[in-house]
Order: sequence, then C-alpha cells, then structure tokens
Amino acid sequence: MESNFVDYVKIYCRSGKGGRGSMHLRHVKYNPNGGPDGGDGGKGGSIILRGNHNYWTLLHLKYERHIFAEHGGNGGKDKCHGTDGKDVYIDVPCGTVVYDAETGKYVCDVTYDGQEVMLLKGGRGGLGNFQFRTATNQAPRYAQPGEPMQEMTIILELKLLADVGLVGFPNAGKSTLLSSLSNARPKIANYPFTTMEPSLGIVGYREGKSFVMADIPGIIEGASEGKGLGLRFLRHIERNSLLLFMVPGDTDDIKREYEILLNELRQFNPDMLDKHRVLAITKCDLLDDELIEMLRETLPQDLPCVFISAVANKGLDELKDVLWRELNAESNKLAAVMAEDTLVHRDKDMTRFAEEMADEGEDGDIEYVDVEDIDELDDLEYLDEPDEGEGAR
Repeated sequence: MESNFVDYVKIYCRSGKGGRGSMHLRHVKYNPNGGPDGGDGGKGGSIILRGNHNYWTLLHLKYERHIFAEHGGNGGKDKCHGTDGKDVYIDVPCGTVVYDAETGKYVCDVTYDGQEVMLLKGGRGGLGNFQFRTATNQAPRYAQPGEPMQEMTIILELKLLADVGLVGFPNAGKSTLLSSLSNARPKIANYPFTTMEPSLGIVGYREGKSFVMADIPGIIEGASEGKGLGLRFLRHIERNSLLLFMVPGDTDDIKREYEILLNELRQFNPDMLDKHRVLAITKCDLLDDELIEMLRETLPQDLPCVFISAVANKGLDELKDVLWRELNAESNKLAAVMAEDTLVHRDKDMTRFAEEMADEGEDGDIEYVDVEDIDELDDLEYLDEPDEGEGAR
C-alpha cells in the first residue's frame, strides 16, 4: 500500500508576466485632439510559500506538478489600468526547505505557521503612453511592455520539527518507546526496518506540559554513504532540539554502538553533534540489577544515561524527567535560538536526489509546458479586438 507520508516533491512554478501598457490616443466627438490616454498594464501574480501547521506532509502537492500564477491584464483606453494577476499561495508544512531542482542550490525554508516567503515575483505592468506625455512630446505613440514572468523547477523537502529525535539501530525499541509515551501507534514487529516512515508523538509530562518526539527508521553503519535507508530520513532529526540515542541492553558493546551512531551523524552533518544528547539503554527488563551496575561503568561519561524498558514500563518516568531537564537547560535554549538564526542549509547533491526519487517510485521528471505556447494562448484573447492605439490611428 502506498504511504501517505510524502517528504519529497518536485514541481514547476511560474509567476505571471506583467500586462503591456496601452498606446491609445483619445478621439471623441467635440474633442478630436484629446491626446494620449493609454492605461498601465497590471502586475503579474506571484508564487508565495506559506507555512501551515495543519499540514504535516507534502502529500497534497504530490500530483500538482505545475503551479502557474495569473498574468497581468493589458492597459486600456481612457487610462484604464489592467487587472492584476492573482497571487498563488502554496501551503507547506512547517520545516519545509526549498532547493533549485536544476542546480541543487538552497533557495529558502519555511519554519513557522503563517510565515510567507516570496518564491517567484510577478512581473510589473508596462506603462501606458499617458505616462510618457511631456510638453515637447504631447502625443507619444509608444508604451511599455510588461515585465516577463519568472519560472523555476523546485524541490520541496520536509524536515520534521520535533523536540526529541530518536536515533538507533533497527529493532532498538524506538517505536515501542514512542507508543508507550504517547498516543502514536507506529508499526511494531520483530524484524529490522519495521518503521519505514517517520512518526510523531506528543509526550505528556507533569502539570499539563508536553513535548514532541519523532521516530525515524533505524540507522545502520554506513547510512551516511547511502546504505540501508541511507540519507532519506537522517534529515528529519536535523531540526530536533535533543537527540535520544537508543541502544539495546543485550548488545555486546553499548559504547561502541553509540559511537557508530554518533559517527554516522557526524558524516551526515557535523553540526548535529552540537545538539544535547541522552543515551537510553533499552530492553533492561532482560537485565538484573547487578548486570546494570556493571554496565554503568562502561557507558560514556559525557551525557546522561538511563536504563528503560518500554514493555515493562520501567524507567520511563526517569527518562521523561531527564529529557525535560535537558530540553529546558539554558545552554540548550541558547543553542536553539542561535541555530534558528544561523542555520545553514547545504546545497543538495542532485545525483543522490535522483536515486532517492527512484527508490520512492518517482521518476523525477516533469512534463514541461512550453512557455511559447502559453504566450500564444494569451495573445488569442486580443485577436478579436484591435489594439486601441491601432484603431485610433
């Protein structure tokens, strides 16, 4: 069954061109030398991105491959201004990043609800000949054409916004923990890569407080090089405030597995190592108290460590206390504010993007509409009506 979670979309956008100004000379009864009265053309519509918290995926844009704004209307006689083209708003989930599909260059991102970003600006309308009248040129016989439209093929990439991101190997108990702490119901089974798409859950805390936890598919060694599910889901934890590393308690070397996960994040994006981290040892219901104390001595000393069991409901309250304390630490708040202002998005590797689109069953190709054909269709509107200036002359 096809998933409803869509975090990659490639679409072709085109703003509207400005309407041309009118070249018209006023000739009416009792006023044969009325002079120029050609109106200005209207401005073309713009393409604007708008953050909408009601969306959490790009599914609504998956089959809308072409987005066109209206062209501006042409100016008319009697100094009539052309109609302005309507702007087109593209609603996207918060955390959406935009790239140029041809070059892979970063364009913009939308991070909060209601934020509006001008993607493509509509062309300005041309001035009519009324605007060019002077004392020495009282009957100008020329007008401005409208500004041309802008067009771009873009890639919309969603990066989930959450407070806590779960990082671990397949079958580390990430989905089980999320289902135990929240009302989210991700798929849980006893085989690797059960989770094939990210899941979000709201974790309740004391006194009505809560935070958002994100579960992504398991990471394996070499994920930063494209192994397993590769880079497709690693980006979803780039915007998380806190990273919760999860390693099963029956692992031979817990510290080594933690370092492998840390190295994969370092290879993917070194800035992710600046985030606060917590290590959770899962499935501790399989361990006795003596073994747990022995394992504590081998764990990393530079981050908080908690032993938990989601199935036995053991250590979950302690884990929530640790997560809440780390989320509200002054150093974490300061880092979040600085990251919001200094977040740098890397340009996209288009070769890897093509591979990821192929893995999702997307060919990545868009059937482009010929711009010349569009212009000809627009011109058909004026074939039946002679130009005002020509009729006057």
